[in-house]
Formats: sequence, structure tokens, C-alpha cells
Amino acid sequence: MINNRVVITGIGVVAPNALGTVDFEIALKEGRSGIRFFEASQSLNFRCQIAGKPMVTEKYKSQFFDDYYQNKLDNNAIIYACLAGLEAWKDAGLTYHQDQIDFDSGMIIGSGALGLDGSNHAVFSKILKGNVKRLGSRAIPESMSSGAAAYLNKILGLGNRVLSNSSACITGSESVLLGYEYLKLGKAKRMLCGSTEGDGVFIWGAFDAMRILTSDSNVNPTNGSRPMCKSSVGFVPGSGSGSMVLETLESAQSRGAKIYAEILGADVNSGGLRDGGSMTAPNSNAVVHCMKNSLNQARVISDEIDLISGHLTGTKGDATEIKNWNKALGGTQDQFPLINTPKSMIGHCIAAAGSIELVATLIQMEKSFVHGNYNIKEIHPDITAEIPAKSIPVHTVHKEINTAIKANFAFGDLNCSLVLRKWQDG
Repeated sequence: MINNRVVITGIGVVAPNALGTVDFEIALKEGRSGIRFFEASQSLNFRCQIAGKPMVTEKYKSQFFDDYYQNKLDNNAIIYACLAGLEAWKDAGLTYHQDQIDFDSGMIIGSGALGLDGSNHAVFSKILKGNVKRLGSRAIPESMSSGAAAYLNKILGLGNRVLSNSSACITGSESVLLGYEYLKLGKAKRMLCGSTEGDGVFIWGAFDAMRILTSDSNVNPTNGSRPMCKSSVGFVPGSGSGSMVLETLESAQSRGAKIYAEILGADVNSGGLRDGGSMTAPNSNAVVHCMKNSLNQARVISDEIDLISGHLTGTKGDATEIKNWNKALGGTQDQFPLINTPKSMIGHCIAAAGSIELVATLIQMEKSFVHGNYNIKEIHPDITAEIPAKSIPVHTVHKEINTAIKANFAFGDLNCSLVLRKWQDG
């Protein structure tokens, strides 16, 4: 049976606090926030009136898009996915041709609620006013779940598997897992994997109605997202996209590609909405099972882990997550690895969370640093009862990161975990 080794050779990102990986690295180190106040949310009486939204400029789009994509494409989630995906493709040293199909390469670009992106307000308005004839031809392609992958592939022309997964907040990490499994089986040489999430009052309002968003920071937006903090009252919605080029080791080495890391193991599962699991809460036994399975597949023991990139949304679920990590790793209380999440800077980017956070993890591995968990005034006592405070950096620390584990958890009681190792030319 074919069992290829799989590596990551390119990364790209569009985040609320940075456009592109170079600026994203600086933002992570500095603790730069991309969370802002939005008057539209205030005017609609949202409890949470802040969000993380990428500040995409026409100048930045012009680096990647032709006139059609720059001037005609409206859906923000699709724009973010195309920008991040093209950056990752270029970073991997790959090219594309207008008149050729690349049957060796495929794509898995997941999405959350493309149809709820704020750009669709004009679509909804025209339909409700009876002006259907004025919708144009892009209403369906720009709102269908596979729209991001379709528009990106119109540029790249990849002829292998093209898939659009949608699994709530594990979408990004799951897309990488799916690409990893596909490449291990030898069905392609490379896969562009990632995810995207749009923004606007339709998405933000739906979450606001659930009363799970922070409501105490409308006058101080950058303080709103506080994962692992005692005063956390909910998450801040975010948007953006992250992408990675996954490649078989043989393919990457044959073309002399730069390798960021190797994926050693991965697992995805469901808690079955049983045993404490629900539409919005995880089954802790399933979470631990997922983490352990990824480590066992990777043949990595807990002492080897230098960094955990957690889900950690800034809700009451943070303490439960830490407890699950502690149980899965099975170490002593004073030996827990460093753990962080960029959500204090960008909010919770929903379907894009896993992919953006994976890009952040790869940057930290490459550049030997761990960014801080900003906005923590006091760590939640239920967390320090499980792990030492020194495992939760609040400022950037310089440290060699050889092995990292990334996990995300999602509505619907879904879990995904991946184990990465920094490439050492061997």
C-alpha cells in the first residue's frame, strides 16, 4: 500500500491584522490587533459591535488579480481565499498556465457561510424587490459552498481532485487533513489546502443572537478577544483565509522546493452529540480520543511537543479544552508545553480559524518564536489548576519549535488534530 510522506511547501494568509505571511509574522510578534468597531453592528442593535476583518486594499489585490477578479468579484470570502491560495502557490515556487491543466495537483478549499457574506446584501435586496433579472450571473457561484475553490481554480487550472469541505470551525484543519490523507495514498503530487470565512452583519448577527459573542468591549475593541483570561465573556467574530501547499516528499525534493514542515499524523472525529457533546459543546472523551490518535499515528510522545496551537476561543470552553489537553498528553502539571492561539489578535475566524492558525504555527516553527496570548490580565483559575502559568506566554518568546500539535473543535461536536514537525533536511 502506498504510504507517502507529506510535507508543506507553501503558505499564504489574509488575516484581520495582516495581509500576507511576511506582515503576519510581524503582527504575531508585535501582538497587533485587527479587531475593530463596526457602526453597522451598532445600528442594528447587536450586543457585540466589534469584529476582525481583513483590510484588503485594491493595491494588494492588484498583486494577484487580473482586472476581472479585482473589479467584478464581490464575495469577500472568495476574495480572501483566492488571495491566500495564490500567495501559497507562489510561495511554493509553483506556476500556472492559462491554457494547460495540471492533473498532478488538486485543491481542498473549505468555507463556512459563503451565502451569508455581507456582499450578498445587494443580492437579497434585488430578490425581495422583484428585480431578479438584475442579479447577473454571479449570484449562485459567489454564494455556493464550492465558490471559493471554483474561482481560485479558474486561475490555477488544477485537474486533480477539487473539493470544498464545510465542517464549521474545524473546516481549515480538516482541509489539511483531507489533503494529507489523499497525498499519502499517492493520488496526487500536491494539494492546495485551506479555508475561508466572510464577514458582515448577516454572519455576525446570527452569532450575536446566540449570546456567545463578547459584549463588554465595544468601546475598546482590541481588548475584546481574551482567550484563557478570567474575564472572558465570549468570542469576537473574525474572517479571512489561510492556505498551504501540501506535497509528497518525493515531489517536493525532486523540484528542490523549500519545506516548512512534515505532517506526521492527523485525526478527525465526532463526539456523536452524546456524553456531554451537543450542537455547541464538545464531548470531552471524543476530544481526547482525537488528540491521542493523532499523536499515536505520528509516533510522538507528549514530551516531544514544543507548542500546542489550541482552539481557545475566549469562552467558558477554554478551561475544558485545557483539561482535555492535559488528559490527552498525560504529563505532569509542571511539564505542559507552551500553548497559544492568535485569536486575541484576529478573533475567531470560524471556518477560516484552522487554516489561519496553521499558517501562524508554521511561521513560528520556521522563525523559532512563540507569539503571546495577548489581553490576559489574569489567567482563568480553572486553567492554572491544570497547567502552569509559564506554559501560557503573554508576550512573544524566542524558542526553537521542532514539534507542534494543532487542534480545532466545532459546532456539531466535531474535532480535528494534526501533528507537525519542522523540516530538518532528512
